[in-house]
Amino acid sequence: MSPDSRLLAGRYQVGELIGRGGMSDVHRGTDTRLGRTVAIKLLKPSLATDPAFRTRFRQEAQAAARMAHPTIVRVFDAGEETVREPNGHEAQLPFIVMEYVDGVLLKDLIKSGPIDADEAVRIVEGILTALEYSHRAGVVHRDIKPGNIMITKAGQVKVMDFGIARAISDSSATVAQTTAILGTASYFSPEQAKGESVDARTDLYSTGVVFFEMLTGRPPFRGDTPVAVAYQHVSETPVAPSSINHKVSPALDVVVLHALSKDRFERYQTAAEFRADVETAGAGHVPIHKEVDPLSETLFGAPPSVVSGPEAAFRQLAEDQSMVRTQRRPPVIWIWAGIAVMAVVVVAVLAWVLRLAPSDQLPATSRAVPNLSGQTIDAATAELEKDKLKWTQAQESSATYPQGQVVRTDPAAGIIVSTGDTVTVYVSTGKKTVAVPDVHNMTVVNAKSALTAAGFTLGPVTTQNSPNVAANIVISTDPAANATAHEGDPIGLTISSGKVTLTDLVGQSIQAATGILSQLQLTANPQPDSTCPTEQGTLVHSQSLAPGDVPQGSTVTLTYCTG
Repeated sequence: MSPDSRLLAGRYQVGELIGRGGMSDVHRGTDTRLGRTVAIKLLKPSLATDPAFRTRFRQEAQAAARMAHPTIVRVFDAGEETVREPNGHEAQLPFIVMEYVDGVLLKDLIKSGPIDADEAVRIVEGILTALEYSHRAGVVHRDIKPGNIMITKAGQVKVMDFGIARAISDSSATVAQTTAILGTASYFSPEQAKGESVDARTDLYSTGVVFFEMLTGRPPFRGDTPVAVAYQHVSETPVAPSSINHKVSPALDVVVLHALSKDRFERYQTAAEFRADVETAGAGHVPIHKEVDPLSETLFGAPPSVVSGPEAAFRQLAEDQSMVRTQRRPPVIWIWAGIAVMAVVVVAVLAWVLRLAPSDQLPATSRAVPNLSGQTIDAATAELEKDKLKWTQAQESSATYPQGQVVRTDPAAGIIVSTGDTVTVYVSTGKKTVAVPDVHNMTVVNAKSALTAAGFTLGPVTTQNSPNVAANIVISTDPAANATAHEGDPIGLTISSGKVTLTDLVGQSIQAATGILSQLQLTANPQPDSTCPTEQGTLVHSQSLAPGDVPQGSTVTLTYCTG
């Protein structure tokens, strides 16, 4: 059964494919009961085999469905559909029915380069508004990235996939396995990269990464492998956005770098605090961050660098001038105990730093999709099978790769997948064949525009004499109009020179010479000459314009003898 004819839960008609990710496919659909357009996300069967995952997924989808806010894509329904796998076994395929958003993904906007600072401020304010609402509802997104943010045609910001990332991160997945599902580690917070517990401030760090990418056109950290990128989130300091895009103001630099603090206790603590600073920086003012009282508790508990309650009490007692000391120095055993504690702390820190050393090794169950572009289908599939990956073949035209060579794969090269996953290999059918447009009687400028719009380039331009086509007007193309050619091919133009070829009319009769000039759309002006003897048949004695190329519409004086 084709996806277009599938009916889920007896109510949701699955339509055309509108999006594809590492963990699911998204189709446009119709709720036949309510008659409205929806978006239907179908989880890939390879992720739906774990009953524990399906349970978490269903619980998170139900939690996300309870959130209703203009900046959050609504989840209307969720369920499981029984499908038959190629091996004949039946499996439960989870699906989610969401609000259909008519717009464009933020990641597609960023592909064309940095976004204007004012527009980036407006978009990040919308993201933070959605996060403020979800955090108050107790839901942490955990996967904020441009691919999960939509901008509607009216400019409304919509955050997607609340709860789905929660279901994945709650499972026993490693960083590499989670990367296989999410597709990228560019937006991980340091605590996510280290495998620690996450909270609302994780979303704020990822929002800072998205803000950086909107202002500069690229994420703050890049690497050859997801593990290398995750390591940079833990250990490397990001550069200021203005060092990449000089149009970014110092005020926005302050906000972005504060959001990208490694220590979660030093970055923004709430979405509302982050949004307030974004508004201040957007207005051209540098935000001022107040020092936090080291003895006060935060919303998330005291940071590790802050002294504990008993220690704070001892410090206050020590600073109280009314207290009388009964001992001039601490006992020797206390000194040695403090030295021992410090030694243990130093050893623990060194062990932690060494454990963060970058590694390109992947779990045995994970594979990076190889770069197969330019290979033959046999060589490409052999490499996939060597990596224990399944494959399917599809075709598409390509102006870069000749017929029979691999154009690309889905998932793309470098994406981490699990062994046994299916990779779609797109094989080139050659350049796309296009009909040559009819540009006859057009100017060269208009003809070039028409050829470019059809996918061609302008080839050599030659001139040709014509009695009736004006100068610089197209007479014909090579290949001819309506013939087929490959997309990107050069199309030659033959244009009028604005001249005609005049033949030698001397010795012709007046009647014959006049007829020849008429065919060339030239004007004949017969003139008698009485100084020469009359010739039988009234022949042309001379012509005012010499044989050769003459301007269109010229007048030619023909002299004949009258005796």
